Amino acid sequence: MLEKYLDEIDDGSRQLIFLDELPWLDTPRSGFVTAFEGFWNTWGCHRDNLMVVVCGSANSWILDKLINNHGGLYNRVTYEIKLAPFTLNECEKFYTSKNVKLSRYDIAQSYMILGGIPYYMGYFQSGMSLAQNIDNILFSKQGKLRDEYNRLFASIFSNPELMKKIVALLYTRNAGYTRTEIAEKVSMNDGGTLSQSLNALIASDFVIKYIPFGKGKREHYKLVDPFCMFYLHFVDKKKKMDDKFWQQNVSTQQIVSWRGFAYENVCFNHVSQIKKALGISGVITTHSAWSKRSDDTEGAQIDLLISRNDNVVNMCEIKYYGGEFVVGKEYYQVLLKRQEILAKEISPKISIHNTLITTFGLAYNEYSGVFSNVLTLDDLFAE
Repeated sequence: MLEKYLDEIDDGSRQLIFLDELPWLDTPRSGFVTAFEGFWNTWGCHRDNLMVVVCGSANSWILDKLINNHGGLYNRVTYEIKLAPFTLNECEKFYTSKNVKLSRYDIAQSYMILGGIPYYMGYFQSGMSLAQNIDNILFSKQGKLRDEYNRLFASIFSNPELMKKIVALLYTRNAGYTRTEIAEKVSMNDGGTLSQSLNALIASDFVIKYIPFGKGKREHYKLVDPFCMFYLHFVDKKKKMDDKFWQQNVSTQQIVSWRGFAYENVCFNHVSQIKKALGISGVITTHSAWSKRSDDTEGAQIDLLISRNDNVVNMCEIKYYGGEFVVGKEYYQVLLKRQEILAKEISPKISIHNTLITTFGLAYNEYSGVFSNVLTLDDLFAE
């Protein structure tokens, strides 16, 4: 029917077919993929004036049935457009366009919760504070996103329960897990199904794959999706929800501690902005969290290490504070010890630059010189 219709209206000009949410057309026993293969391979691909654009939020389906298809649609995709979450800069522009007035301090917190997803951010109401908006959409009985976590996984993955199981595991360790560890802990074979699941989580921006500094070639999978992390931290397995939970607890130690952890993830998702602020955008780098156990000390744990091709390592400390960060004597000594432990793990030719990534800058005192570079929240808002 589609071929016949296009033939009837063909006047030689460009014809554009847009199929939205393609995965939902592929219902059980529909034969849709086979029909779509036939439509394109026997008819569509021979027409110079035809363009077919397909879209879908179910990333695992798009990957398996289109991009990585080994059947009739093998190598048929001409271009891909991956829609990434907003950066902090884009979040700010979005809120401004909606007349939602938030400080950059609060926009960063909204990113820690919603992950820069414009669909979620669109529920924010003008005239309400950040805390009021979060309660309104996440903790109230009629909250638009109260049950979003389960709906999200059901809508974009064909095996949502397995995906949630992997995500819940990755949430438990900031540095992530190796593939072997994941297979063992979720009780599944280290085979094709695990590969497909991990690749789909990566394609959906839930997870990144990286090699931790100094760990050879052992790849780790790390959860970086802020919404998943927030849900698992504050919402999951809560038997009773308070309609004004965020407003009533915004200054509690529970949320203050969470902000510090969540800000590390914000920085992980804005490494390109950090590199720009450091003036090393053109330098090849790798980045990861890093920890080292030591027999005679407590060891070292570093929030973010940026290993550079110019023989420099930026040892980044990440602090989310309501004012200028103050370096005291004890913390100063901790930083020196971490630098000493790291220096033993790298070549003598490599320099270590202590780098502070905070909110409102560094207070000057006799210990503040320990940091070679100081980045603020404004640096993360760069384009």
